[in-house]
Amino acid sequence: MSVIPKLSSSLNQRDEIANQELALEIIQAEDHDAVKELIENLGSSNKNIQSDCIKVLYEIAEQKPEIIASYDEEFIALLQSKNNRLVWGAMSALDGITNLYPDKIYDSLPKILDAADNGSVISKDHAVSILIKLAGNKTYHDEASILLLGQLSSCPQNQLPMYAENALPVISGELKTGLLQILQSRLDDFEKESKRKRVEKVILRLMRKE
Repeated sequence: MSVIPKLSSSLNQRDEIANQELALEIIQAEDHDAVKELIENLGSSNKNIQSDCIKVLYEIAEQKPEIIASYDEEFIALLQSKNNRLVWGAMSALDGITNLYPDKIYDSLPKILDAADNGSVISKDHAVSILIKLAGNKTYHDEASILLLGQLSSCPQNQLPMYAENALPVISGELKTGLLQILQSRLDDFEKESKRKRVEKVILRLMRKE
């Protein structure tokens, strides 16, 4: 039975409840046929169907990524979509499967970072999360850490505290000095004192490790 009639837009619902319930249903049943149908309908002529399908897929990615992990190439392809909802939804799904297929995600970093640079804040959030996960992997630590520092040096000031806090556990060795220098150089960026203080706390933790 098709899952399309269970989508929020098919039910004339403006919220995401039906999509979230469908994701949970697919997870519990490990329904790979349903996932395949959702993937196929990412190319639907109906943008509401597209949006609902990507929503269900990234909900699955957050909770049980192994069910959708084999579709990494489809998600990578979506990063070039003109539909921003599909772009950041695909980025969310890729974030979810990074720890399962780090090699494939690493190989796709140029496309991921290009989409982040040209996309929404949500896209950038997930791209940074992907880099943090890769930096936590011994195989990709050095290269991913350098790319991560690049993101922290140029990211919007509103995002910097969260990125710095999340990056701290995976940055090691001489790269800690690089992170420290970036954060110190950006302390004057902040309009909100609360965000500045969060970065100052990361700086203090880095200095204690020196």
